[in-house]
Amino acid sequence: MGIREFPNGSARGKAATLGMRRSPDVSPRRLSDISPQLRQLKYLVVDEAIKEDLKWSRSVEDLTSASVGLTSIEERILRITGYYGYQPWAASYKRDERSRESPAPAEAQMQAGAEGGGRVSRCCWKCSVTQLKKIFWGVAVVLGVCSSWSGSTQLAKLTFKKFDAPFTLTWFATNWNFLFFPLYYLGHVFKSAEKQSPKQRYRECCRFFGDNGLTLKVFFTKAAPFGVLWTLTNYLYLHAIKKINTTDVSVLFCCNKAFVFLLSWIVLRDRFMGVRIVAAIFAIAGIVMMTYADGFHSHSVIGIALVVGSASMSALYKVLFKLLLGSAKFGEAALFLSVLAVFNVLFVTCIPVILYFTKVEYWSSFAVVPWGNLCGFSILLLTFNILLNFGIAITYPTLISLGIVLSVPVNAVVDHYTSEIVFNSVRVIAIVIIGLGFLLLLLPEEWDVWVIKLLTRLKVRKKEEIPEGNGDIASGLPNKSRRTRPSMSSFAH
Repeated sequence: MGIREFPNGSARGKAATLGMRRSPDVSPRRLSDISPQLRQLKYLVVDEAIKEDLKWSRSVEDLTSASVGLTSIEERILRITGYYGYQPWAASYKRDERSRESPAPAEAQMQAGAEGGGRVSRCCWKCSVTQLKKIFWGVAVVLGVCSSWSGSTQLAKLTFKKFDAPFTLTWFATNWNFLFFPLYYLGHVFKSAEKQSPKQRYRECCRFFGDNGLTLKVFFTKAAPFGVLWTLTNYLYLHAIKKINTTDVSVLFCCNKAFVFLLSWIVLRDRFMGVRIVAAIFAIAGIVMMTYADGFHSHSVIGIALVVGSASMSALYKVLFKLLLGSAKFGEAALFLSVLAVFNVLFVTCIPVILYFTKVEYWSSFAVVPWGNLCGFSILLLTFNILLNFGIAITYPTLISLGIVLSVPVNAVVDHYTSEIVFNSVRVIAIVIIGLGFLLLLLPEEWDVWVIKLLTRLKVRKKEEIPEGNGDIASGLPNKSRRTRPSMSSFAH
């Protein structure tokens, strides 16, 4: 039914039929390849029944319609023969439909502009909301760091009036570090979509120590040295509080940032930055001036030396951690701090016992011990370390560091009303210099590039504004002359 043969060309019709039944695998690539079959097409016509059945087909319509405007004879032949898998309804018909359905270029540009503007506005809104959330949480973390650090310092000072045992207080507070990993696991259970058992989470975090996990060798080589540095940092800080006022202790401890830079530059080969060298010089000058503020008395010199030693131990802890262990994720850091508590219980417990029996740190009975102050100090110190280590998950690290330097004025206000501190000009200048050095150390590594780009943009804007202003002035004069001089075309009407 599909193809009807004329009586005079039966053989030719059969040959053409066989020619058009080629498989797609051997379909020709050029029109010259099927020239014998093309010469036989004049004996073929499309059956009327097929035309009636396929009247909605674009191929039959294009054959019978002269208004369609076929591009070439080759396209007509290909529509009839079906070579190359030719499907006009998938090519030309779709082009026609697209041309009918596609809007005008101006309308398309307006729609694209509206969609693009909506996307940009949505992205800007999301970015602004995210930044506002980070800033809000940053302010909360800064207040938390400032209040916990200054609160623990003041509470330690108050505790030593009743319980003169700084090393025992250090040992007691360090034991609370054991809560780091359980608190982290609780946060993991509430926040993470894929919840793991404590054992699975522990094994995953143990990979931080190496392929074999937390072995006995790793414990003594990678955890024990940091346990010693942790204990020395806290003990020297607390012992200094007994010697000098809390304002001087808190401001001198801010020098640890400068010590971290110097050690990183020497040991880790970090990038040299002139502004940080200036900050380190400010820190050293502030230490000297702080010593001079009290007249180089032995009591104050010992206290200042203890604080500087504490800041040095803290800097050494951070640099060695980066050198030996690298960077740690939140779970790994929590596990590491809990391991330090285990080390403290196993190997440091003997020292407070020795100090007690040698009456270096002695108390008459356990009923005299101010357990409330000890627990309060431990909780505040634990809160400070949690915010310091995990606060970067919700805000910027720079804002967290600001909480430490902001504890200096808080301690100064408290000391002003609770002690006999004298804020002479030398002490005030020393505090300002150390604080300025601390703030300089918070600058990012590429701050100079940003400043140069900002100054360049400002200069370019000024240069663009000056020609525009001159152009407006120059263009104003001809406009006025045109307004005053009537046009002859207006009178022609």
